[in-house]
Amino acid sequence: MTKISEETYEGVPREKIPWDPKIDYEKCITCGKCVDFCHVGAFKFEEKDGEKKTVVNPNKCVVFCRGCEDICPADAITHPSEEETQKIIEKLQKAKA
Repeated sequence: MTKISEETYEGVPREKIPWDPKIDYEKCITCGKCVDFCHVGAFKFEEKDGEKKTVVNPNKCVVFCRGCEDICPADAITHPSEEETQKIIEKLQKAKA
């Protein structure tokens, strides 16, 4: 299988960038639209105690992509602040310089 997700973003290792979707399980209806939508596999289903649950694959999400928020019928997905994330990226870039 080809690795699709980013390894770096603007020269910063992807795993150092806190841009992962968060699922509000109080709202999530486990419809799977996010799993089907995300072409980089940021979401997957997990079964625990006979119950299916949508979970996030950390560091798979494309930095600054929010498409899953738009397709979620339950409004259960959020991302960190773009502004704060950009500040973290800039700080990490300066640290490398």
